[in-house]
Amino acid sequence: MSRITSIFTPGYKALIAYLTVGYPSLETTYDVASILANNGCDIIELGIPFSDPLADGATIQKASYQALQQGITPQICLEAARKLHQRIAIPLVFMSYYNPILSFGLEAFCVASVKAGIDGLIIPDLPPEEGAELEASTKKLKLDLIYLLAPTSTEERISLVADRSQGFIYLVSLTGVTGARQSLPPELEDFVKRVRQRTRKPLCIGFGVANPEQARRAARIADGVIVGSRLIQLIDEDATLSSLKTFALSLRQALNLM
Repeated sequence: MSRITSIFTPGYKALIAYLTVGYPSLETTYDVASILANNGCDIIELGIPFSDPLADGATIQKASYQALQQGITPQICLEAARKLHQRIAIPLVFMSYYNPILSFGLEAFCVASVKAGIDGLIIPDLPPEEGAELEASTKKLKLDLIYLLAPTSTEERISLVADRSQGFIYLVSLTGVTGARQSLPPELEDFVKRVRQRTRKPLCIGFGVANPEQARRAARIADGVIVGSRLIQLIDEDATLSSLKTFALSLRQALNLM
């Protein structure tokens, strides 16, 4: 059992937070991660900035662009992960698009990630049909390679991801990009039910979760909730990070009431 899988105990709802490494600064990344880890977050997803983040909405695109402008590279992200691994006890996952990993070298990146204390990888633009080479490295090094499913996924794709995804399966709540939403789509429950019929692996819902009520709705049908854009908005709105702490606690409370 991996450190990620061990989070998903019966009846417990996991809270997963996304951060763009280096936004608005590396020191803020360290501070935010520590606050989240100490206030109910179970896994932190560290986003490696990329110039063409196709799955991300305006909030994360802006954060990624500004981090790149400040010189944040995959190597710096690895060093940031190493420092965070020394500070906090919860699992760390890299979210990266495929091109930066390919440029780094698949095997070399996986080795460096393990040495930095990373527990898993999420790569939105890597379909399982094309993931065999990276999977060979992640399995050898005991890294969880986490695949995504969308409401538009075919039954064949659902079965394939159910078989290949490790750690958990990332369920994209809607068709589109990341970003805080006023509401989650009405067909979400049906989508999760389709996936549940094909796997017992943990299911975590992301894209669009922006408040405790939405988190609670997602947690009723899934094993975990992923929040990203709203966290970045709160970092922008309140540099003291007190609002971020309050928000994290409110999400944890909402999930604990399930």
